[in-house]
Amino acid sequence: MNLFALALGLILALSLDVVQAEAGRSMRQDGPGAANLGLDQGYPSCRRNLVERKCRVGTWSGGDEFRPRGAQIFPSSHPLTLSDVEVATTITWNWIGQTLTVEDYLNQAQLTGLLVLHKARIVEEHYQYDRQPDMPMRSFSMAKTFTAMLIGIAHGKGHIRSLDDKVSDYWPEIAQSAYGQTTIRNLLRMSSGVQFKELYTWTPDDDIFVWGQLLNHPRNAGKVADIHAYLNKKTSRQQEQGQKFRYASIETDILGRVLLKATGKTATELTQKWIWEPMGAEHNAHWVLASNDSGEGFAGGFNATLRDYGRFGILLSANGRRGDVQVIPEAYVLDATDANRQPPPFRPKVATPYFGYGYQTWILPFATRTFALQGIHGQTVFVQPSSQIVMVQTAVYDKASGRQDPTPYRMRHAFFNGVLGSLGGAVD
Repeated sequence: MNLFALALGLILALSLDVVQAEAGRSMRQDGPGAANLGLDQGYPSCRRNLVERKCRVGTWSGGDEFRPRGAQIFPSSHPLTLSDVEVATTITWNWIGQTLTVEDYLNQAQLTGLLVLHKARIVEEHYQYDRQPDMPMRSFSMAKTFTAMLIGIAHGKGHIRSLDDKVSDYWPEIAQSAYGQTTIRNLLRMSSGVQFKELYTWTPDDDIFVWGQLLNHPRNAGKVADIHAYLNKKTSRQQEQGQKFRYASIETDILGRVLLKATGKTATELTQKWIWEPMGAEHNAHWVLASNDSGEGFAGGFNATLRDYGRFGILLSANGRRGDVQVIPEAYVLDATDANRQPPPFRPKVATPYFGYGYQTWILPFATRTFALQGIHGQTVFVQPSSQIVMVQTAVYDKASGRQDPTPYRMRHAFFNGVLGSLGGAVD
């Protein structure tokens, strides 16, 4: 037995501090690595959450008082019911030669929450680190898919004339920039061709850190001209737009501001009217706002409960439809999530060594349409429409991405395959 397998076995043998448990459900005050995540301090919320692990649970579970919070997005007047499954199914998954359980996954993965839905019924629902079902959880880059769907609805309603319009048609102040001359469709695919380093080192050589400071540091409040100046310095491309996927959160933030200018509404208002109400949300949600121009955190600042992330997954699984209401245009949802509708550079195993990329949505290389919302540190919504399986997890992984530490992401993939196999879905 190798050392990793031995360590896994030892950890699995540890007793758990489970404060409430029943078949398919549990809540516990601790969780794997809880001591390093602030258990003794009551999981504090603090400004340095991206670099200090003890700050993450409290800050990323709706606590973030360090950035302005937008107005509340209220529950739907007609919530979509998520009842329990009628017959419980035991979920098993395989990892380093062992057949494991859901409990094993919870003992290993630093999850604040886990939800598995099948045909709009709850199969599994679990919370760790003293989190609760009604707590809004930080989306990080899962917000990108929400932003994309708002763009699709705005296009369907005629606020955006064409996805092939240039950004500067709606935001003329950045017309000098390569971003301003990029089409909305190419931003949706993150293919502007403009160089942008997203390293997650949170240092001055990390473009996402520099851009984030410009948007969100209190010293930059109201300095909208600085946003225009920063973008207008980006005048060159590494390759022609629309030719290559290159992940860059700045492109989502630009898309979001196009949305605001095209509609004359806040994203909070649009999310309430266009998604949260017709989707059938059960709980409040909110966007955090940029300190600079008060724009919503389009690339990573949405906050919602696990069940409502699950309902959004159900909505996308149904091609944007709830009952008799087409909430998001069907063709747009398919263009956003179907591998077969992507141009060759954006298909799975081409855009990246594994994932493809649609409209701000990750596409898995399965035989049947399977896609994901993903955010740093393990935030995930997996959706497989043919099997009607949706899996949601919110997390506090130690490292931001699989480039920095692939193990928890490989474990997540193994567990998702186990969920699919146990519930009759199509596996990788």
